[in-house]
Amino acid sequence: MKKLVSLLLLLSLTLVGAVGCGGDDATNNGDNTELTPVVVGATPTPHAEVLEVLKPMMAEAGYDLQIVEFTDYVQPNLTLENGELDANYFQHITYMNNFNEENDTHLVSIADIHYEPMGIYAGKTAALDALAEGATVGVPADTTNEARALLLLEAAGLIKLNPEAGLTATIHDVTENALNLEIIEMEAAQLPRSLADLDIAVINANYALQAELSVTDALMAEAADSTAAQAYANVLTVREGDEQDAGLLALVDALKSDTCRDFIIETYNNSVQPLF
Repeated sequence: MKKLVSLLLLLSLTLVGAVGCGGDDATNNGDNTELTPVVVGATPTPHAEVLEVLKPMMAEAGYDLQIVEFTDYVQPNLTLENGELDANYFQHITYMNNFNEENDTHLVSIADIHYEPMGIYAGKTAALDALAEGATVGVPADTTNEARALLLLEAAGLIKLNPEAGLTATIHDVTENALNLEIIEMEAAQLPRSLADLDIAVINANYALQAELSVTDALMAEAADSTAAQAYANVLTVREGDEQDAGLLALVDALKSDTCRDFIIETYNNSVQPLF
């Protein structure tokens, strides 16, 4: 009798072990697929929002798209250069090239994605033709975006610039200023928050969108067929040498997909315009 009980107990343990192994196999052959992380730095609007939409597409391609948000234009490049990011998506090509020159970084673009028209927005003064003598005008302080803002002010007929300055123009290149406008250089992110204290401000579209301003609200904006559309294309940026990385090329495909294009067109009311 004792031998029979022992035999039954042994058979029971064997069956439990077999069921346990079968369960492990089923789990391992199920949804436990490892995704390769792709870590991308982005400013919140529109870049991080666009990337968020692409997460399922990247997962299907075998990648875990991880988004790290930044609220300035400097840290995303420094963090990419030091290897903490695989790529960033926040800047235009002219800014990237200038950043490389000024900071000895080694960043390259692997895709033009979209264009964000810069606009002149009303603060204390509601219209350009209502600007008074000595009115205050906010512009971004960084080199490339300041030049871009000044060129837009020139297109609006408010100032004239030294034509040789081009995309490197600063307030020192203003040759005519009939209204004696006080042009104030500020960190780009601060401009929307300072509108109440300025007569007008020239604001990058991403920061305008964060402040719930659309390019349709602007007193004037860059034309879609202007030089700016080419000079200020927003790009996917990587470290030099990573241009052929499979995960980054998969991200390029996702960013240039119909899904991405449709999201941009339907969401941003022309404040963000696809370049593909």
